Amino acid sequence: MTTSEAIRKNFGVVEAEEMVLNMGPQHPSTHGVLRLKIRTDGEIISHIEPHIGYLHRCFEKHCENLTYPQVIPYTDRCDYLASMNNNHIYVLAVEKLMGLEVPERVEYIRVIMAELQRIASHLMAVGAHGLDTGGITPITYTFRDRERILDLFEYTCGARLLYNYIWIGGVSHDLPPDFVQYATEFLDYFEPKIVEYNRLLTYNKIFIERSADVGVLPADVAVNYGASGPVLRGSGIDWDLRRNDPYSIYDRFEFDIPIGTGEMGTVGDSWDRYFVRVREMEESVKILRQALARLPKDGDVHAAIPKKVRPPEGAIYFRGENPRGELGFYIISDGSPKPYRLKMRSPAFVNLSVFSEIATGWMLADIISILGSLDIVLGEIDR
Repeated sequence: MTTSEAIRKNFGVVEAEEMVLNMGPQHPSTHGVLRLKIRTDGEIISHIEPHIGYLHRCFEKHCENLTYPQVIPYTDRCDYLASMNNNHIYVLAVEKLMGLEVPERVEYIRVIMAELQRIASHLMAVGAHGLDTGGITPITYTFRDRERILDLFEYTCGARLLYNYIWIGGVSHDLPPDFVQYATEFLDYFEPKIVEYNRLLTYNKIFIERSADVGVLPADVAVNYGASGPVLRGSGIDWDLRRNDPYSIYDRFEFDIPIGTGEMGTVGDSWDRYFVRVREMEESVKILRQALARLPKDGDVHAAIPKKVRPPEGAIYFRGENPRGELGFYIISDGSPKPYRLKMRSPAFVNLSVFSEIATGWMLADIISILGSLDIVLGEIDR
């Protein structure tokens, strides 16, 4: 078989002016081990086919052979930039299946950890997006501030990336006595830094030219694809599960839902998706200040942890808002200590599916900015 015949067999009919390129799977701009099969006409993209699976670890099948508490560390390793959120949403699913209620102090601690993790995740997304468009300085600033959040996590439970912190019925460690003081000091330090990020990157002329009006995702397309999180809200859709389908104690807090407005270009462009994350950090600071102020001083964080976790027969689907969007767990219980079936809905997997739709017609140099605006994590996509 000739080379041209092999190309036609693998990629279909290739027009005379088109070329098929592979970006990745080892590439510094693909946000993980991702291979993009790109059809181009010169430098103009005609189609992109993401190839995933390089990090596949059989997460869902593993869960069928683990007890419910043993699954928690595996959720850490799916979205490893939002481990606390993964712990939180999985544990809430099991607790709902069991009809388990946890102490008030536990609920507040969980929200505090989840919102600190949301800020840490968005800091990574914001800094990496700047890097994707040629700016090296922003990621050094965002890593500096992310480290302070990881210091708080390490101070609480001893880990900086993979925590196994939120347990079924409670948390692994109570907060240290001076945690509220240190967390408040961090918020006082961090809030002015958001203004600094806006001066440095958000309103930077080069960054705006590289992201505004680029990779526009119309609202109807976002809804039809099932996009969620900042990708959906960047298209102007006012939807956040913390407010629209409240879980835990999120209905007790006052906060706004940032959406894309087309401030620098078209609603739903890469700049809007980026700026939604910046503004969400401000809203997380609001939630954290309220939660820290209202945190109950008394309560045993281990009081509701069951000695044996054996949910009754039945099925549950529970969803929550992690930094990348709607994370869901569908669990079928047969009454044994292990899930009969566990299915995870990955928001990054769904968000990646719109990539070809919004990247077609743009140049090779633009697809990195568009991919960065989706903020994918391959550990969660591949599972």
